Amino acid sequence: MKNEIFPCLWFDGKAQEAAKFYCSIFKNSEITADNQMVVNFNLNGNKFMGLNGGPNYKFNEAVSFVVNCDTQAEIDHYWDNLTAEGGKEGNCGWLKDKFGVSWQIVPTSLPRLLSNPEKAQKVTEAFLKMKKFDIETLENV
Repeated sequence: MKNEIFPCLWFDGKAQEAAKFYCSIFKNSEITADNQMVVNFNLNGNKFMGLNGGPNYKFNEAVSFVVNCDTQAEIDHYWDNLTAEGGKEGNCGWLKDKFGVSWQIVPTSLPRLLSNPEKAQKVTEAFLKMKKFDIETLENV
């Protein structure tokens, strides 16, 4: 028996719209099942469930999805697409998409930069001033 663990996202009647939106942004993504109440979808190999649960609950920053990016082009792609159509930019690589789901768009180089004792403080000071991460700026501080 396989004990899968995956997130179930509560939407106010927009689970199908959200699944289509996310699948249009992430490579290797697809909707795997869809009915009036629940839509199952995979984003780059990660399983998600969207539930049309009604207006009772809203998303907040207590849960966010981290997208590790190797290049600035990847950061720009996810940032621009996830903030499109009413999404909101946050600080330090955080954003909320048009459905209110929180995402962290993070360069994969960040842990390496922060583990360098000579650069960690300057890197931290630089990214605290950023909304979308700028890899070149972080590498050159």
